Amino acid sequence: MSDSPGWASPGSSPSDPPPASGGSTSDGGTSGQPADKVPTDRTPPRQPPASWSPQQPPAAPQGWGAPPPPPPGGPGWGNWNQPPAAKPGVIPLRPLGVGEILDGAVSTARAHWRTVLAISLAVAIMIQLASTVATGVWMRDNSGLQALETKAEPTRDELLDAFSGTFSALGVELLASLIGTVIATAMLTVVVSRAVLGRPVSIGEAWRDSRPQLARLLGLTLLVGLIVTAAVTLGFLPGILLGAAGSELAGIGIGLLGGIAGTVAAVWLWVRYCLSAPALMLERQGVLASLRRSAKLVRNSWWRIFGIQLLTVVLVSMIGMIIQLPASFLAPVLSGDGIESFMTGGIADITWTYLIVIGIGAVLASTVTLPLSAGVTALLYMDQRIRREALDLELARAAGIPGHERHTDGTTPGN
Repeated sequence: MSDSPGWASPGSSPSDPPPASGGSTSDGGTSGQPADKVPTDRTPPRQPPASWSPQQPPAAPQGWGAPPPPPPGGPGWGNWNQPPAAKPGVIPLRPLGVGEILDGAVSTARAHWRTVLAISLAVAIMIQLASTVATGVWMRDNSGLQALETKAEPTRDELLDAFSGTFSALGVELLASLIGTVIATAMLTVVVSRAVLGRPVSIGEAWRDSRPQLARLLGLTLLVGLIVTAAVTLGFLPGILLGAAGSELAGIGIGLLGGIAGTVAAVWLWVRYCLSAPALMLERQGVLASLRRSAKLVRNSWWRIFGIQLLTVVLVSMIGMIIQLPASFLAPVLSGDGIESFMTGGIADITWTYLIVIGIGAVLASTVTLPLSAGVTALLYMDQRIRREALDLELARAAGIPGHERHTDGTTPGN
């Protein structure tokens, strides 16, 4: 591993040298004595004190037996007395628990708050600015949507007129979110890789290290999204075809079952490839190689990774909702619709004041949640490599921890 985010393949784990052969040694005995040979020199037992019973068991001959086992907590008792793992940065260099992964993501944001805040805030503003402008241009005149509320059977032209602005604004928002998420993921992954080593990183350094991989990361993100969407679509497709052929009841039943199966397959594929982004950024691999790398790291750990990612999604959603709630409450009030529109959930007049207040809440929420989600994914990738490939040895060497320097012959101390 080097200072750049492209990490080298980890070295082999150091193996302990075999213990030296030889017999046991006790007080007064000699080393290397055969176990089956009884010594001839025996010292008489000591006289017991006057308060002891005159009948005492004979003393053990010198050189016989083994020393008693150490007490619990003493030297050699399991792994209790092993030194703590080195921690040059935000995580200890050993397999991580769920709490340590979450704490590492938060600690990265705290230790490098200027860089992290600048990246996430800039990306959040870019995404929300495009979304706000697109929504204001295409959806401020929502007369088409309001007309649908009074018509039981609208025509196709009325539906297209009502939803054309919605689809246009949604397309712009998705494109801005895609580009912003790719930039944030790339740069924040670089920041996390430096934070693990305890090294500072500036915005310029994060941009220079991540820029060569942005095009590949964009293609990877699109490909993973396409794979997940295709799984869900293929699940619903048989039901849709049956419904179009005239078997509406059978189409609904098959569509529901297929949709459930497709959703399960989509979740399985998403977890399988969720580590491909940090693999692409930190190992500088191609798109397909990163997918294969993620599948290899996730293998036999799917449920654990699914649980951590699900917990992260829930936490990010809750934090974002809490941050956005005041803006959602104030937006209709400040725009003149009153609190009733917020409580009833009806279609309110979309004004620029409404959009700006909602946008401010969305920017604040994204600024907080982007580093958390990107940090957890990057640390989860490192944790899997530590568990499977002894990446902790390479990280310790890259951090300059004593005892992990690489010799001129390519080996490390202890190998």
